[in-house]
Amino acid sequence: MKFRTEIEPKRWSNPIEYSHKILCLGSCFATNIGEELLKRKFRVTISPTGILFNPASIAHALRQMTTAKAPDIESLLEVEDRYLHYDFHSSITGSTPQEAISTMHEALQRGNEALQHADLTIVTLGTAWVYRLRESGEVVVNCHKQPHQLFSRELLTTDQCIEYLEEIISLVPGRILLTVSPVRHIGEGLEDNSLSKAILRVAIDAVCRRHEVRVAYFPSYEILIDDLRDYRFYAEDLVHPSRQAVEYITEQFLDAALSLSSKSLMPKVESIVRALNHRPNNPRSEAYRKFCEAQLRAISEIEGVDLSEERASFEQLLQINL
Repeated sequence: MKFRTEIEPKRWSNPIEYSHKILCLGSCFATNIGEELLKRKFRVTISPTGILFNPASIAHALRQMTTAKAPDIESLLEVEDRYLHYDFHSSITGSTPQEAISTMHEALQRGNEALQHADLTIVTLGTAWVYRLRESGEVVVNCHKQPHQLFSRELLTTDQCIEYLEEIISLVPGRILLTVSPVRHIGEGLEDNSLSKAILRVAIDAVCRRHEVRVAYFPSYEILIDDLRDYRFYAEDLVHPSRQAVEYITEQFLDAALSLSSKSLMPKVESIVRALNHRPNNPRSEAYRKFCEAQLRAISEIEGVDLSEERASFEQLLQINL
């Protein structure tokens, strides 16, 4: 008997290698996937300008990254003694206007660098709902808790989403993986959330068919909704996926996306990362010295993975052991 419907993501014909550089953009689920890849020592840059929920904001962020030009200081907002901008997430801020502009410029430069060298860009779309400034008509990344009268709420059409996705594709040099975030935007209402996700899914399918070689889809939304399909796989807020769900979806992604060489290498990398987190009873013991030496030998046998941080840490632990 079967008690659940499992989804088997399509295997990639051009899989990910450890040498590839990856850029993650979009909703908080893009951050989840990026952090899981970082834990396994893949070369990942995560959301340089902060979390982005809709395709219009992602396209705009990519436009900014291509020029790396910071906004004008006059366009900043002062909110509770912090300086913010409608084009950036609230995590990209400063205590003075100059600090805020500097932080935003650094974020854009980091994004520009990652974009130029990305072999793969993972774009996670959270919603088709956008907020526009009534005065200018511009879509904002974040309303920064400003009065709601300043904004108009709008649902992007499928054609508009396709247009923004086409722009995203034109701005990204390497391959692109599109996915719909499984995070439920219940602030929109469940009916509006469902409509939004459906629009995103149809738009993604259209561009994937147009760009079969460069653009692929990964069913993270479907895995949570149709495969796991239970509130125990949500966090306490019943909105975000639980840690267990994120790990499961990541496992599905890695199984579909990684090359055979990366799959064989990953357990060795994970073993070294776990070993660094090991806390010995006696860090000056002979047994722990041999343990550290064994990890350094294992690191020296791995090629193509940046384990310089782990190498330096084990070398330092050996010095303490002397």
